[in-house]
Amino acid sequence: MKLDVGYRLDILVENKLILEIKAVDCLNEVHFAQLLTYLKLTNCKLGLLINFNVALLKHGVKRIVNNL
Repeated sequence: MKLDVGYRLDILVENKLILEIKAVDCLNEVHFAQLLTYLKLTNCKLGLLINFNVALLKHGVKRIVNNL
């Protein structure tokens, strides 16, 4: 899915789930806001923010829900 200039989501699954992939020391509010913006622009309800820069991957996965 192509969004307006300046917005490019990482992975869209079945037009229902957005995966936003990061490799940062820690996730901060701007990362959550970015994913929430993508959810609102695409009318998707669920997104996963995944940070690969963690010791255990389960500690790097955050679930974000768009209340539409």
